[in-house]
Amino acid sequence: MAPPAPEERKPAPKISSPLLSTMAERFIYSDKTKSGDTIKATQKTVGLFIEAFGDMPVRQITGNVAGEFFDLLSSLPATHGKGKTVLPLRVIIAQAQERGLETVGGKTVKNHFSRLSALWGHLVKRDFADKNPWAGWDFNVTRKIVRRGWTDGELALLARTQWSGTAVSHRTWAGIISIGMFTGMRLGEICNLRRQDIEAIDGAPCFHVRPHPEDGWSPKTSAGTRIIPIHSSLLRMEGLNLVEDNGEKYLFPDLTVSTSGEQGDNFARAFSKHKKRLGLPEAVTFHSFRHTVSTKLRNQEAHIRELWIDTVLGHEASHKSQGTMNYTSGIEVANLKQVIEALHYPEECIIPF
Repeated sequence: MAPPAPEERKPAPKISSPLLSTMAERFIYSDKTKSGDTIKATQKTVGLFIEAFGDMPVRQITGNVAGEFFDLLSSLPATHGKGKTVLPLRVIIAQAQERGLETVGGKTVKNHFSRLSALWGHLVKRDFADKNPWAGWDFNVTRKIVRRGWTDGELALLARTQWSGTAVSHRTWAGIISIGMFTGMRLGEICNLRRQDIEAIDGAPCFHVRPHPEDGWSPKTSAGTRIIPIHSSLLRMEGLNLVEDNGEKYLFPDLTVSTSGEQGDNFARAFSKHKKRLGLPEAVTFHSFRHTVSTKLRNQEAHIRELWIDTVLGHEASHKSQGTMNYTSGIEVANLKQVIEALHYPEECIIPF
C-alpha cells in the first residue's frame, strides 16, 4: 500500500498592516483625552514622515526606516516650519546644506520620535506592530554636522564641466562660485550683494557686506558685517565686470527669492542638482568653499594674523581677548587685502567666463 501523499503546506496567511495615517487617527487624533497641542504636534510629525516616505503600512516601518527619518530630521534647517513652505522636504534640506544653514537641535528630533513612540506603544500592545522602532535612540543635542572643503580635483571637475542650465545665466553661475572661492563668503551674502556694496576703500575695491534697510536682509551675525577686499583674480575676470555699474540693483539680478525670503533660490537648487549630476559627494556643498578658504588661509606661509582671517570670513574672533571685537573694524584694508591675496588655486580649478 502506497504511503499517503504528504499534505501540502499552505503558506501562512499574510497579516494585513494598516497605514500610519489610519493608526494615528485611531489612537491619537480621536482620543478625547489627548490635548489639542498633542494632537496638533503629532499631526505635524506624521505629516513630515508621510511627506518623506509616503503613508506606509506600520509593519513596514522598521528601525532602518526610523534611522532614515532621524537623519532627515537632523538635516532640516532650524527655520523649517516658521514660514510658508511649498518646496519638497528633500529640496529644502539640500538647499539648507548648500547655504550652510543652522539645523534643528537634537531636542526637536527627540520630540518627533517621542510622538511616534507614543503611537507605537498602542500598536505593539494590540499586535499591529512587533516592536517600537522609535525607542532607544540617542539624541545628542550638541551634535554638529561635519563638513569639509573642496579638493583641487573636485574644483577642477566643477570648472571643466560647462554650465548648460537655464536657471541662471553663465555669468551668475561662474560669478557666484568664483566669489565663493576667493572670499569664503556665505551663499546668502553673495546672492544679496548690491552694486552699492562694491566700494573703493583706501584705494582698494572691496565688497561691503552689511544690512539692507530697504528689505530687512542682514548678515548672519554681527561679525558678518565686514569689508572684504576683492581678489585680483576676480577683478581680472572680464565677464564678471565687478566695478562697472550697469544700472541694476543687485550684482546678480537674475536670482530669484524663495518663499522663505532667501535670495538666490534658483542658484541654490541648480547648484545642488549640478553637483549631484557630477557625482560629487553630499558632504561637499557650496558652504564648503568657506571651509576651503579658511583652511588655505590658516595653512599658508605668509605672516597673517588669525584675527585678520576671522575678520575677512565674518567669524567671531578666535581669540576673544579684552577689546578684540572693538578692534576688528579698525583693521587696515591693506592687511585684509594681504589675507585675500594669499588665496591661490591651480588654473584648472577656476571656472572660465
